[in-house]
Amino acid sequence: MTEHQVPSDRARDLVRGGYDTHVHVAPDVMERRIDDIDLSSRFLEVGLAGFVLKSHYVPTAERASVVRKAVPGIDALGAITLNASVGGLNPVAVEIAARQGARVVWLPTVDSLNQRRSRAEMPAGATPPMWAAVQDDLRDQGMEPDAVHVVDDAGSPTKGCRDLLQLIAQHQMTLATGHLSGPEIVAVVDAAVDAGVRQVVVTHPEFTSQRLPVDVQRRLAARGALLERCFTTPHTGKVSWETMIDNIRATGPEHSVVSSDLGQPFNPPVEDGLALMADHLLDAGFDEDEVVVMTRTNTLAVAGA
Repeated sequence: MTEHQVPSDRARDLVRGGYDTHVHVAPDVMERRIDDIDLSSRFLEVGLAGFVLKSHYVPTAERASVVRKAVPGIDALGAITLNASVGGLNPVAVEIAARQGARVVWLPTVDSLNQRRSRAEMPAGATPPMWAAVQDDLRDQGMEPDAVHVVDDAGSPTKGCRDLLQLIAQHQMTLATGHLSGPEIVAVVDAAVDAGVRQVVVTHPEFTSQRLPVDVQRRLAARGALLERCFTTPHTGKVSWETMIDNIRATGPEHSVVSSDLGQPFNPPVEDGLALMADHLLDAGFDEDEVVVMTRTNTLAVAGA
């Protein structure tokens, strides 16, 4: 594999005890750099508390329970992403995931209407997401499902979406906004807060299919949402580091949560993601307390720890 930058000891110490709340590792439907059990051992070595297993296609709570038993001391957490493979906005799927201990519910990603419309907007030279090839294969085989709608024609969350928000609140799960558009995110965050959802995360607002303006990010932060700053988004050229750093400053570090979004074979080791991000933040002038808030304090809040 390609050689990558190694995090500094200072950054390692600052992120110690944090969670990576967004990782893509094996087993999965596409090639991954590492599997979840081996990743747990790596996390133990570098002093991280745990991680949330994200898949665009399958629920991961059952797998997370296996990992916790196999590697005591690491808090592997499950999740569900409401794409077509689980029935979209499917309350039964969320209920079962919750009963299995899933921590995070992502709204549609690859099957969101917004993501379907945004596929052609990658910046020149940016590394395309691995799921794009899976989606292309499904389409070529005539199996591309309909997009999953979360708002109606008036821009308000659908009844199905509102019912799911109530379910997520009931089970005290974390809601992540997936690959929705800016207006969809605002509508859903408002409805989620009103429904009493315990924690709301705006999924990678700098990603190509989100690109949320600073004023929108501030509005969402004012509603209590955390803005997720994924290491891979600037690392793979989807946004400049300067833009992400400026957005963190403009919205306030206390409203940001760092995750890696790592697991791709061509990217750095997953266990390095939080620390590498910490190094970038330190180099940009954030102080140690601010870095700890973004990489440790707020990651524990998302994990429910």
